[in-house]
Amino acid sequence: MKKQGILNSHISKVLADFGHTDWLVIADAGLPVPDGVMKIDLALTLGTPSFVETVTAVEKDMVIEKVIVAEEIVTANEAASSYIKDQFKETKIEYVSHESFKEMTKQAKAVIRTGEATPYANCLLQAGVIF
Repeated sequence: MKKQGILNSHISKVLADFGHTDWLVIADAGLPVPDGVMKIDLALTLGTPSFVETVTAVEKDMVIEKVIVAEEIVTANEAASSYIKDQFKETKIEYVSHESFKEMTKQAKAVIRTGEATPYANCLLQAGVIF
């Protein structure tokens, strides 16, 4: 058994397999997952686990060089927007339309579905390198 870090075996494997610039999406309960993209479903009930809990756990285990979010998050979900800005102060944050965001998810290696039930609580994390 692992001693620390992500315990979910599917998430651990995805992170271990990542290369530079690969994409991981952390999504609310409603974001559609494109056909052919691995879905790691963590949703238990509405709100559990939350977007913030999930991003925080993944961020501790992943080198992230860029975060992409829907521009709608700024006005429609101020709490999630503030969290992203605070959590990724040293990381480039890119804003795209929600429609563009959904198109981009087709290129992700995996989507982690949370139980989050607030609008636009989604982010795409681009893998960096440890060296």
